Parts: sequence; structure tokens; C-alpha cells
Amino acid sequence: MTQSQALEILKTGGNVFLTGEPGSGKTHTVNSYVKYLRACGVEPAITASTGIAATHIGGLTIHAWSGIGIKSVISSHDLDLITQKERVVKRVLNAKVLIIDEISMLSADTLASVEWVCRELRQSTEPFGGLQVVLVGDFFQLPPISARNEDGKSNPAIFAFNSPAWQRARPLVCYLSEQHRQEDQVYLAALTAVRRGMVTAKVRECLQGRCGEFEADDQVTKLFPHNIDVDRINEQELARLPDDQPTVYKMENYGAPLLAEGLKKSCLSPELLTLKLGAKVMFTKNSPEGKYVNGTTGEVVAFSNLNRRPIIKTRNGRQIEVEPVEWAVTEGVRVLAKITQIPLRLAWAITVHKSQGMSLDAAVIDLRSAFEYGQGYVALSRVRSLSGLYLLGFNQRALEVHPEVLAKDQHLRKQSKEAREAFDRLAFSELNKMHANFLKVCGGAVGRGPKKSVKVVAGASLANTKSLLPRKLSLVQMATERGVIVGTIINHLEQLVTARELDALIDFSHLKPSPEQLAEIKKAFEKVRKTDPSLPLSPTRRLLGNKYTFDDLRLARLFLK
Repeated sequence: MTQSQALEILKTGGNVFLTGEPGSGKTHTVNSYVKYLRACGVEPAITASTGIAATHIGGLTIHAWSGIGIKSVISSHDLDLITQKERVVKRVLNAKVLIIDEISMLSADTLASVEWVCRELRQSTEPFGGLQVVLVGDFFQLPPISARNEDGKSNPAIFAFNSPAWQRARPLVCYLSEQHRQEDQVYLAALTAVRRGMVTAKVRECLQGRCGEFEADDQVTKLFPHNIDVDRINEQELARLPDDQPTVYKMENYGAPLLAEGLKKSCLSPELLTLKLGAKVMFTKNSPEGKYVNGTTGEVVAFSNLNRRPIIKTRNGRQIEVEPVEWAVTEGVRVLAKITQIPLRLAWAITVHKSQGMSLDAAVIDLRSAFEYGQGYVALSRVRSLSGLYLLGFNQRALEVHPEVLAKDQHLRKQSKEAREAFDRLAFSELNKMHANFLKVCGGAVGRGPKKSVKVVAGASLANTKSLLPRKLSLVQMATERGVIVGTIINHLEQLVTARELDALIDFSHLKPSPEQLAEIKKAFEKVRKTDPSLPLSPTRRLLGNKYTFDDLRLARLFLK
């Protein structure tokens, strides 16, 4: 199923399990759906099974959102106490759509407890109290953390799809089939073989060919199953760098203390970040303007003179001055708590667990002590190509996926195929009617969200952006001050230039890309212009190997015109 097909199904309001291989676009599809809902005046409840995943999506853990806390199984007494928590009751009652990310790490018991809370607080016998529930994740990745029995051994993991709550919800399965991470077909075939439990001698030979002791490039991140190895390597490597002028960045926090503390523990950036020239680092958050993503690696090459902001040279040669960013716990438009830190962490080494969700150009991976189903698959699937994979070794468990998940996968693929075929048979008008009906039930409608009254505020909004230009602020600074994204600022600049109210070379020349960048982009635009004089962005970006973001190209186009 494609991302667009899944999005059309999500818009109908049916319960959905959105899954797919790493790099298939699960996060992108969810973000597109969230954007659509907000544009229609519907605010979804965005949650995740773990604190790390919650910080990535800017939401709460499902445990905090539902009020169940650290418990996976709740009693009637626990439920009574939850009903007395005014904040929990309000958010559950006000919700229309509940998104739970990284569902593979949520146990069956926890999902059942959340579903019970929703039914009781909403006083409805419908699954999840009548909410649309969107479960997102891949069961081939890391499983739920199992409780230990009296002998100290872990109990078998009980996956969320075994929960009675899953059975009641009967989610439509949207199994994404596109691949946006691995374009190396040989490596993709090896990963697919691991995923399907078909590790042949040829697959082992392929991986063995990437094994050995490497004189590793310091810029290549190392992945280990255990924290102790990660901490040891990062501390050792930082200590080896010259001690002159280390810079320490302290995390700032605001809002509810308990929520802020939870953000601190979940955030991939440390509370105290110590950097030196030459430090190997990794970005821990996606840049709104596309300058970097969670997992982009680089090296500290300088510190700005003004405020000692680190300047990072990435693997593709770009230099980025890194500004502090926010991680927040929100409820609708209200910010309950937030932390601010430089979005970096030392990255000579990280754990496999913390790498989940990242895309890496290259990595040194040690799977000799892999101990969990899916651990090896998660680590291997972070890397985009076989040439970027450096294996120190792997054990038998590293190539094993959970047998129960393997058996379930065929059923999920079949369900997805049936869902796709059923929706393909629907007339376009009927599908649109289903979309409109769901929005109506939620109290929303197309155009009811942020786009409402755009004619009234457009002039003032353009004027406000124009008024910032004399201060020579960066795009990020202007977007932050206006409370919008960088793309909106560029959109305003385009409108002002088109209306002849601004001249790019005069009024915002400080935003002009470097001569080298402009020359490279101009050459690509000229090739595309031969078939389309409007200078479309998508074919131009593809021609440049996706080296630049759409915003980069839009800004350059202003100066080239």
C-alpha cells in the first residue's frame, strides 16, 4: 500500500494499524494526517509507547495521556482514581483521534488498560470509547519490555496485537510498501531476508563480507546493544580531544516539573552537553526547515564568536550553526512543559535502542552480544547502504526475528491487501463523503483549521514578516519570532517579491545562498527549464540528488529570478 492510499483510509475515521518496513514512510504518513486534521480544525491526541518516541513526535507517552502511569494492568480502584484526575478526564473526553506511535513496544496489557480508561471516561461501550485509534509501528522492531517472574527470568513478550483491545478495535491494516531509506538493492534483499526469517548462506556471506576490525573513520557512528559500551566509548573519545575551551550547554526547562523531568529523561540530548572541537556528534531532532534530521552525524569544527553556538560540519560537507530547540509536552495548542537544549549528543557510539527511528549514512555495528529478538534487524536497517555498514561481528540472535511476529506478518500483509482492494473499489465521491462525514462527527470541516480567515490576516502577516527584514535575522529566527515554520517565511518573501514590494538582492541579501550553492542550483534549474519554464522544485531536487531541501530551492529561486 502506498502512503497516499493509507492517508485516504485514515481520513475516513476508521481505526488503523499503520505499519511497514523501516524507511517505508510511517512517520511521514502520520505527520501528513496530523497536518490534515489540524487544517480541518481537529486536534489529534499524539502519544507514543516510550518517552524517546514521544519526544520525537512532540506528544505525551500513552501512559501519561491515559493516566495509567507506570502500571500495565490497572484495577477498578486505579480507574476510580483516574476519573478524579481532571486534566486526564478533560483530554480523554476532548479527544477525537488517538495516535499511538511505536506500538511494537506497548504490551497487550497496557493497550487493554488504555482502552478501558477511554471507554469508562467517555461512558461509551464502543472500542476506545468511540475514538479513532491509529496504531503506528513495526512489530519486527524492538518488542515490549517484559516483566520478570519470581526466578528473575523475563516472561515472554505479549504483543499489542494479542490484546482484547486490539480485537475490539479491529483496525484496518495499512502495510506501507514504498522504500525511502535503502536504495541499495543487494542490502535491501539481505534485510528483507532477515525480516522474513529466510537467512540463507548467501545472506550470511553478504553480512560477513562487512565484518572485521576496522580503522574506523571517526565520523562513523558505532551501535552497541548495551549502554555500558556506549558510555565508555563516548567518554574515552571526548577525553582524547584537547582540553582547551570545552563548551558546556545546560538544558533549560519550563512548566510542570514532573512532565519536564520526563522530557529530560526521554530526550536524546543530555542535560549537560559538553563539546570540544573535533567532537563527533549526532543531531537528536528533525530540523523544521530540513537542514538536518534525527540521526544526521557530523563534527564540531568551530564555535560562533557571538554566543559559542557549535558549528557542525556534516558528512556531506555542509556547515550548520546549531541553535537550541525545544521538546515539548502539549495538549492541543497548550504547552504543558518544555525543555530547551542544543539538539546534539556525543555520537562516537549509541545504543541500538536509541537508534530506532534514525537513518544513518554509515555505522560501525557490534552485534556480538545481541540479546533480544529484532535487535540486529533494527541496527542493520538504520544504515542506508551495504557500503555504509561496518560489522564488528554478530551472533545467532542478531539475525533472528520473533517467531510469533513472523507468523503474524503474513496475516497483516493479507489484511492490508484486502483493505487496499476494498477502498480501490469505492467511487471518488463516496470516499470524499466518508471523509466529510468523519470531519463533521469530529466538529471539523475542510478549511476550518489554521487556514480559516486567511484573507483577513494575510496582509498583516506579510507586513509583519517584511518588518523583520531590516534586523537581518536568519530564516529560523524570523520563523521563531513569528511562531511559524521556515516555509511560511519563504512563502511570504515570494509573495512580496511577486508584488514588487521587495527586491531579493536589496531587501534580504543576507539570506542569499553561497555563490557555489547558487551556481549548482542554477545549473539544475536550467536543465529543468527546458521542459518546464516555471522552474518546478521536485525534478530539480531529484536532479541534485536531494542535496537541498525544498525551502533551499525556493529561496535560491528568488535570487535566480
